[in-house]
Amino acid sequence: MNRSTRRTRNVITINDVARLAGVSPMTVSRVVNDEKNVRESTREAVLLAVRELNYVPNLAARNLASAEHVRIGVIYSNPSAAYLSEFLVGVLDESAGKGAELLLVKCEASNPDAERISVQRLIDSAVTGVVLPPPLSESDTVREALQAAGIATVGVATGRFRSDLSCVRVDDRAAAEDMTRYLLDLGHRRIGFIKGHPNQTASAERLTGFRAALRHAPDAKAEVVQGYFTFPSGLEAAERLLDAEVRPTAIFASNDDMAAAVVSVAHRRGLDVPRDLTVVGFDDTSISTTLWPALTTVRQPVSAMAAAAIDLLLRETRAAKDGRTPEPTDVIVPHTLVERQSSSPPRPA
Repeated sequence: MNRSTRRTRNVITINDVARLAGVSPMTVSRVVNDEKNVRESTREAVLLAVRELNYVPNLAARNLASAEHVRIGVIYSNPSAAYLSEFLVGVLDESAGKGAELLLVKCEASNPDAERISVQRLIDSAVTGVVLPPPLSESDTVREALQAAGIATVGVATGRFRSDLSCVRVDDRAAAEDMTRYLLDLGHRRIGFIKGHPNQTASAERLTGFRAALRHAPDAKAEVVQGYFTFPSGLEAAERLLDAEVRPTAIFASNDDMAAAVVSVAHRRGLDVPRDLTVVGFDDTSISTTLWPALTTVRQPVSAMAAAAIDLLLRETRAAKDGRTPEPTDVIVPHTLVERQSSSPPRPA
């Protein structure tokens, strides 16, 4: 890269200054922060490179370099209060244990202007790294803005690995396939499936896993309806499935909030769960054990995933501090099928 190319780039980073001055990024950081343990000749070379590149160090870079203060940002916008609660417990516990300050910013999902405003709030607040829960973990607007600012970012529950972002996730496809096989092994052959929000890759992965399991049971019949990971959308989807002339004996909802809604509709219609209708969910959030009967579900360890994301983010920020550019990492956390009282073999005809 020649000097004229550097001048025309939108974002000049500390690494650009280091390359031009022939020093390490850490040395550039010491000069920018006016530390004393730098040779005068080295200081002059760095300052010359700073002036030539018109480099303006942001507050986040200063915090990262000094290692005196670590501030982690979280932008959240999730329709499931139960999921968000589990997630925040994980990030709060892990950041407190690592001595990091946590900054939470709420954002309206699927609104690029709102997403850019939320990202700018974090940048202005001098965060050293950001953790993104779903659905913002798959927002190109958020990711590109953070990367342009040189801020390390880790996404949680991205559905699939993204080559441009470190991720912590479960294998959604395998988890949904396991749950569907469980229903088939119980003897269910009429199964309803409620999809998650189309703005999340995990929704498509879970549907793919559901259909993959059904290929092993050619006598099974499935009905798929759209949901949006919210309780109200689960109510509407359950009504559609249970209004069928031949109603399903089991319904698999793509998250616990929608599964809880199915149980509610079943009760209102006088159906016994699980004798008349088996209901299963996904996530194993707190709602799965606070309703009756307790929900059979896929345990996605949301709190542990959030904690793992904080740990991964801190490792990436340390690598950046040392002048290294870490490759995106894909961390897959094991899932578990949790059997409770909402599932049983279908009632004999």
